Amino acid sequence: MPQTITRGYKTLLDEANAKIRTLPIDEAVALHGREDVVFVDLRDPRELDREGRIPGAVHCPRGMLEFWIDPESPYHKPVFAQDKTFVFFCAAGWRSALSAATAQDMGLQPVAHMEGGFTAWKNTGGPVETTEPKKA
Repeated sequence: MPQTITRGYKTLLDEANAKIRTLPIDEAVALHGREDVVFVDLRDPRELDREGRIPGAVHCPRGMLEFWIDPESPYHKPVFAQDKTFVFFCAAGWRSALSAATAQDMGLQPVAHMEGGFTAWKNTGGPVETTEPKKA
């Protein structure tokens, strides 16, 4: 019997976006470098290697987010216990919208996500650092 998906990704994104703060890209760029803001990069390590990174951003693979946020988890990361604003981003803004909603549901605050993701960041001229390609 085929599966019947009753709440697709578009619905999940609509629900997430309805309850979280979405930062326009120019506002996100203006927040970069502030001591009270943590940028959280949810992209896959291959994306970081291929596209570059926002300087100073914390890399948190999307699959580890809930475990890194929860102080009761053996995988908890102290960065998420800080009294700061957390700005989540991915490549285009889908994963970050879902992640910001999850983080907010868990009690992390304040949180936001960056509209348009890293792609918009680069296109706007936000600072980007690159890594050397790995040798085979």
